[in-house]
Amino acid sequence: MLSSKESLKILKETNAVIEGHFILSSGLHSSKYVQCAQLMSKPSQALKICESLAEKIKIELDEFDQILSPAMGGIIIGYELGKLLNKETIFSERVNGEFKLRRGFKILKGSKVLIVEDVITTGKSSLECSNLVLSNNAIVAGYATIIDRSNGKSDIKNRIVSQVNLDIPTYKKDELPKELLSIPPIKPGSRNL
Repeated sequence: MLSSKESLKILKETNAVIEGHFILSSGLHSSKYVQCAQLMSKPSQALKICESLAEKIKIELDEFDQILSPAMGGIIIGYELGKLLNKETIFSERVNGEFKLRRGFKILKGSKVLIVEDVITTGKSSLECSNLVLSNNAIVAGYATIIDRSNGKSDIKNRIVSQVNLDIPTYKKDELPKELLSIPPIKPGSRNL
């Protein structure tokens, strides 16, 4: 298993974690930005992270039947973990702003479902996936993510298995620290595309 330090090194080398001045989808500002798509675009590096996360999942979570990931960010990670853990993997997509199962995907009644994300901050997407699981009379077996940056402040009350925990401070526009004031902000997210 990779250490947190080794994992963070890979995330920085692949530009999955970058530094600058960013406006997040929440409207808050930050000196760091997380984009796991950059990691996933480098398969050999992504495999190292996913293999390590799969090992943690085996150790820290009870048995489960299926993996559910929210589109877009969780799809590749869910697929890789499904391959490594030999589990069926499906994903949900937004339809009129709400996560739905499409493409013939099903969650069987009574099954145990692991929800997999690339990054968990507020837990909003993960909890929307939980609602899908529960509405299909199935059980949420847990949550797994490459990067947990929630600092325990997400609305997820269950354990989150993560490869890396990051504490990335965020600031309101009128409360920016001196070091961010001199850097022009960019808005790199895709949530409102």
